[in-house]
Amino acid sequence: MADRLKGRTAVVTGSGRGIGRGVAMLMAEEGANVIVNDPGVNVDGTGHDDGPAAQVVAEIKAKGGVAVPNFDSVATLQGGENIIKTALDSFGRIDILVNVAGILRDRMIYNMTEEEWDAVIQVHLKGHYNTTKPASILMRQQRFGRIINFSSGSGLNGSSGQANYGAAKAGIAGFTRVVGRDLGRYGVTCNAIAPGAATRMTQTVPDTARQARARAGIGGAQAAAAPVAEIRRPQMPVLREPEYVAPMVVWLATDAAWNVNCKVFNVSGGTIALSSEETPIRQINKQGTWTIDELAGLVPQSLIRDIPNPAPPAGDIDIPGRPSRAPAAG
Repeated sequence: MADRLKGRTAVVTGSGRGIGRGVAMLMAEEGANVIVNDPGVNVDGTGHDDGPAAQVVAEIKAKGGVAVPNFDSVATLQGGENIIKTALDSFGRIDILVNVAGILRDRMIYNMTEEEWDAVIQVHLKGHYNTTKPASILMRQQRFGRIINFSSGSGLNGSSGQANYGAAKAGIAGFTRVVGRDLGRYGVTCNAIAPGAATRMTQTVPDTARQARARAGIGGAQAAAAPVAEIRRPQMPVLREPEYVAPMVVWLATDAAWNVNCKVFNVSGGTIALSSEETPIRQINKQGTWTIDELAGLVPQSLIRDIPNPAPPAGDIDIPGRPSRAPAAG
């Protein structure tokens, strides 16, 4: 124990299991007072069980740490406020907020119900707002705070069958960059993690979907960045135990990370990569308005040249505009 967080109070949502549990345990090892939040729901968000959060609190205390459980859901503003209030009531302040809580309702977009869409957005995207809003008020007043959010490769890169989850996670990346700008002048940073880890959520993904995502290069954090002069596709490491994600989260909460703000980090196993922001990579210019004929030639030849379609239509579908294939030699 290095006591890097001694005297700090940390709230970790969804910390009864998986990545959140690993973060809460390491926060406590580093001396933080930890609010272990988890309503103990199933992967799809149904049910309730105080057991997971209570068990993690017991484990932390058994190791000499300090922790208090909270069983509220992040899906409502009242729940988010209650979670932060637990930190105030227990320790008088809130220094660190880690938003890990999440659920899955995977479905192809043409089969997805409104309820499946709303439930995932409510927990992930609105859930981040529900805890960050009350925490930000206090952090701004005390001129100190660390907020670490959880995005995903599903939102940053796209993942089939997860329109709800991907939209929420992409929103969280944008949310992170805005909140960091809102609060940076007050000594509060906001960063995000896009994790790759084997958890009970990843275990619910069907093998067929997992294989499709692997073919598309989606499934974990990207490898360390290549030298600037070298352009290559990073290798995707195998998902590892959720505890591998915790050290980067904890480091972002320390004083040493005071000047790291508005960033998204991919973390999987022993690999940590800084994710690029959405910036233009190619452009075409003209004085005046482009004609459709000009765009028909320049967009494929210039803007998207050598950039593959991640989900091309099947070969047996007649696609208007697709070049016809030459007949096979007899």
